[in-house]
Amino acid sequence: MFNSLSDRLASTFKNLRGKGRLSEADVDATVREIRRALLDADVAVSVVREFAAHVKERALSEEVSAALNPGQQVVKIVNDELVRILGGETRRIRLAKNPPTVIMLAGLQGAGKTTLGGKLAKWLKGQGHSPILVAADLQRPNAVTQLQVNGQRAGVPVFAPHPGVQSEFEAPTGDPVAVARDGVAEARAKLHDVVIVDTAGRLGIDAEMMQQAADIRAAINPDEVLFVIDAMIGQDAVNTAQAFNEGVNFTGVVLSKLDGDARGGAALSVASVTGKPVMFASTGESLDDFEIFHPDRMANRILDMGDILSLIEQAEKSWDKGEAERMAKKFVDQEDFTLEDFLAQMQQIRKMGSMKKMLMMMPGAAGMRQQLENFDEREIDRVEAIVRSMTPHERLAPKIINGSRRARIARGSGVHVSEVNGLLERFGQAQKMMKKMAQGGGIPGMPGMAGPGGFGGARKGKQVAKGKKKARSGNPAKAAQELREAEERRASARNALPTGAAFGQQQEEFDPSALNLPKGFEKFLGK
Repeated sequence: MFNSLSDRLASTFKNLRGKGRLSEADVDATVREIRRALLDADVAVSVVREFAAHVKERALSEEVSAALNPGQQVVKIVNDELVRILGGETRRIRLAKNPPTVIMLAGLQGAGKTTLGGKLAKWLKGQGHSPILVAADLQRPNAVTQLQVNGQRAGVPVFAPHPGVQSEFEAPTGDPVAVARDGVAEARAKLHDVVIVDTAGRLGIDAEMMQQAADIRAAINPDEVLFVIDAMIGQDAVNTAQAFNEGVNFTGVVLSKLDGDARGGAALSVASVTGKPVMFASTGESLDDFEIFHPDRMANRILDMGDILSLIEQAEKSWDKGEAERMAKKFVDQEDFTLEDFLAQMQQIRKMGSMKKMLMMMPGAAGMRQQLENFDEREIDRVEAIVRSMTPHERLAPKIINGSRRARIARGSGVHVSEVNGLLERFGQAQKMMKKMAQGGGIPGMPGMAGPGGFGGARKGKQVAKGKKKARSGNPAKAAQELREAEERRASARNALPTGAAFGQQQEEFDPSALNLPKGFEKFLGK
């Protein structure tokens, strides 16, 4: 979503590289470009004006003029200001002292409230809670059915005493306030510790909608009111957020559709304008595409610094610890890395989600965005199909895979033989690298990391190579001549060696009796 903004800011900061001192003109030009980039990203004008003023004030202050690298210091200032307008710090759900914790979802129709209810319920269940969904949206066609489907997929019960409207031609019936109140009572009776109430939305803000939302809030007295907003709606996000803040006084914001290709100004505006923190972000269509919103990590993503912490958390959540321990033991025991292991590792990576999303979390990913956009996620499926088309013996001993076996594997996986050849070649290289690392040889192609001690291993390898004997010639006569010459050199070296002590040539034989040793001790001196 922030691709355009990231590119604009990156090109702006390029002009600051290598400058030992920043003049006021340099700062003005940088701030002007930052202001244009934010306005192009649909950030609210009031937010842009405040942001630019803070950046300029700090860029002209002592902290930049005294810095060793003024350009990097300006980037740090921009990063700090981005974190500030995004909310400053991570805000988590405040749980009630006496369960259940009541969470109310509010927002316009089409913002993704019902889908987000299922995502939030599944996330809370994964955190060890026992949530229940309440279907209080009785006016959007099939909203109740959609929530029931999401609840089933998330493995969470849904309280839905009224079926709601089934088509746009039906008039809404039923009392959403009563459904919400009964839902909280049901949660208390069934010992659920979290209640998520899905409320109705409209295509636009109107008095009737706000009144209904206010009545539901008054009836259930929620601990959290989450305002769900479509991150793609641009400048109108600010007006909508302000209207809902006045109407229902929400406590936090949830950004949906953050994986879209819009300019993303809503995400940078809402927290600053309303003073309410962004708590969660929805980043895809799957129920698992849901994450806590960290302002500092989002600022790092915008400035193309990566988000390694989120990547690590994602890996820890989905990685099988037993499989990781098995691979670690295999690595320590210096066992061969097989195609069975390769298949198991691929399955672990697939559990983490989209490969493209994970790669975009790496620092500097913006520089290879075009390659990442062209990356085909189905490539992993093809590789897995090739490996699964092999017999168990072939996976354990890939060297037995000859031409006929490769043709059979290609037919079984629906690919060309060249793709099978390419996979086996890459796997062979990976196997060699794993073996070299297990033996303490470091990573091939990285001289600084060679050898068991890390640095300097390459130099040691060269010294060992120097000490190797020169290979004899293949000509028998010449080889015999070389052998004689080598014998002569060894003989002359032996004659040149001094006899006796290491500190000089001994002139006479050593007599142990001169030492006055105890009787029988001569045997220890070889006498």
